[in-house]
This record gives sequence, structure tokens and C-alpha cells, in this order.
Amino acid sequence: MAHHKSAKKRIRQGEKRRVHNKYYAKTMRNALREVRASEDKSEIQAQLPKLVSMIDRLAKKNIIHWKKAANLKSKLSRNLNKM
Repeated sequence: MAHHKSAKKRIRQGEKRRVHNKYYAKTMRNALREVRASEDKSEIQAQLPKLVSMIDRLAKKNIIHWKKAANLKSKLSRNLNKM
């Protein structure tokens, strides 16, 4: 357990950030799930720019790794082109 005031504060901040990051990562995963489950190409084309933007923002803030973001975007566009 932390004994210094600053160490205790870092623990509080870290927990707060962890919950915050977990929320946004889960929101992105739910949006991905919806897009992947959809069979309508026009609906996917409408949702894709918002999802790509969300993925880019999470990568920029280091909530997800930038290479994971690139892989997700690549797979999404490949699946859309296959339809």
C-alpha cells in the first residue's frame, strides 16, 4: 500500500482513468459488433465513418494500440468491399 500522499493520489487517478478507458473501449467494441452483424451494405457504409473516427480517437489517446486500430479499420473496409 502507498504511504506517500502523491502515491495515493496516483492510485486514485489511475483507477479513475482505467474505468474511463474501459468505458470507451467497450463502446467501440459494441459498435464494431453492430457493424459486423449487419448484412445491409448501405447501413454499414453509413456507420463506417463514425466507427473509424471512434477508433482513431481511441488510438490517439492510447486507449487502444495504433496498430490494432489500423488492423480493425483494414478488416472493416475489407469486409465492406467483399459485400
